[in-house]
Amino acid sequence: MTTVGGLVPYLGGALAAGGLAVAASRQRELMVRWCVWALGVPLVTAAFWLGPPGIAVLAAVVGVVAVAEYGGLLRLGPVDRVVLGAAVVGLVLTAWLAPGEVLRAAAAGALAIAGVPLLSGDAEHGLRRVQAGLLGLVWLGVLAGLVRLGAVGLVLFVAVSIADIVAYAAGRRLGGPRLSPLSPAKRWSGTLAGAAAGLGALAVLSSLTWQTALAVAVGGPLGDLLESMVKRGARAKDAGSWLAGSGGLLDRIDSLLIAVAVLLVLG
Repeated sequence: MTTVGGLVPYLGGALAAGGLAVAASRQRELMVRWCVWALGVPLVTAAFWLGPPGIAVLAAVVGVVAVAEYGGLLRLGPVDRVVLGAAVVGLVLTAWLAPGEVLRAAAAGALAIAGVPLLSGDAEHGLRRVQAGLLGLVWLGVLAGLVRLGAVGLVLFVAVSIADIVAYAAGRRLGGPRLSPLSPAKRWSGTLAGAAAGLGALAVLSSLTWQTALAVAVGGPLGDLLESMVKRGARAKDAGSWLAGSGGLLDRIDSLLIAVAVLLVLG
């Protein structure tokens, strides 16, 4: 059985190896990204080490930041963002404190999101606000699933991150057919190489099952394309600009969200 303590040596080794590779490349962008990982991975690992309370706090904080970025992309007003953020945090806390009531909490959040434009009588933009809010609840509410998955959620985080990095590097080097019009820079070659690397990471971490394999190999790329679709609709390159070398937080967790969703459905 995978435990957080058992993952620590692998994470430390991966960060060290990545640091050496980045230093050898002498590419400033990769160096900045590695520095972000060097700060973020210990924080994420510590949260998972604390168990459900730590995971819930981490997921709630990530959810609030992601809602802020998502709301900016889809031009949601302050009230819509606050209600969506409260719904996502409510889902996370319910998954921790009352896991049997998650569906009820999701329904309450959906009603609150729909109620805001209804009560304000917004005939012009009301439908768009409801659609955007419900998509945000379904998409970002998946963070609550991390509480249930525990250490397996950390394994997914590691495997999906490795798959993303390899897909980016291999796609640029190998070229070939584009993966989707939603993201012209992504190539099938990179996606397949990334999937192989992600499955390799699952195997090394003793977590390779057909469910986790599909979550990483299929859910990860789909999550990336979903965010690309949202950003293209909003005519934005990144979800944010505050995270050095990465854009926004949503740009870093897009693959993980759908990977978690796939694993929850299959599991």
